[in-house]
Amino acid sequence: MSKDYYKILGITEFESQEAIKNAYRKMARKWHPDVAGNSEEAVLKFKEINEAYEILSNKIKKEEYDRARRFYSYATSKDNKFEKKTKQEDKKGFSFNSFKWKKAQDCPIPKRGENIYTDVELSVVEAVTGVTKTVNMLQTQICPKCGGRKFIKGNICTSCKGKGEFTSYKKFTVKIPAGIKDNSKIRLAGEGSNGINGGQNGDLYITIHIQEPKTYKTDGLNILKTIPVTPHEAVLGADIRISTIKGNVVVKIAPNTQNGQKIRLAGCGIVQNNKVGDMIVTIEIKIPQQLSNEEINLYKKLAEISTVNIRDTLYEN
Repeated sequence: MSKDYYKILGITEFESQEAIKNAYRKMARKWHPDVAGNSEEAVLKFKEINEAYEILSNKIKKEEYDRARRFYSYATSKDNKFEKKTKQEDKKGFSFNSFKWKKAQDCPIPKRGENIYTDVELSVVEAVTGVTKTVNMLQTQICPKCGGRKFIKGNICTSCKGKGEFTSYKKFTVKIPAGIKDNSKIRLAGEGSNGINGGQNGDLYITIHIQEPKTYKTDGLNILKTIPVTPHEAVLGADIRISTIKGNVVVKIAPNTQNGQKIRLAGCGIVQNNKVGDMIVTIEIKIPQQLSNEEINLYKKLAEISTVNIRDTLYEN
């Protein structure tokens, strides 16, 4: 067994599927061509990462791989006399291994290409309205000279140098439909690695990750946003500038505005299918953390002259 997929992703055999997915995403980001560049090491590493995830993320393939991995570990720990014997040439001058190679060359078996996996991150607005994204992916092409067999008439192919394939980056234009959900997958049939000996190409699977914004939330086509105002702005009223997806707008805060009061900005929400949402602004009265002595004295003066106890209603029967 030439590759340890667990070692490639930096995990153990008994990790959960969620841990496998997280490890894959971490490694794929590190070795993605946009980050690691197009060096031979980065290309091979990124290919191995996708290959490992294809096997370990599939329950059936993972079970088969684990069985083979355990058997290989057991077999290599013993003195395998049969393996040594088959490597010895018989009286006719050819080995068992070379016989198997020649048989495979004479009767090539079609093999389906590997699937490729990648992630695309969207904003909430992009997920709701739909968007077109460009994805740069590593793609494997079968060597046209040897057809992926690595050898020509018993000699290593000079074109691919015995690799049987070429690796290169290809850009895909992907149309993300409106209303797509987080962790949804988009399949591009036949855009994975090329098949061998006439086998079908693999597929490209794109997992969508929707990034929750820090400054607002969404409710359908409406955008919900909390805006802090100072006590004097709430009492006296003010014109404040806030950002929307249409740009900055000036919002008028009426005098005596209460904490938690909502202001609706019509048409400042998300646009989808000729429908437009609103932005709903919630007022949050906040006291600045650093006040000058003059400001503190004014608050003390306000406390002295205030004639209203806003907590009187708490004591009513």
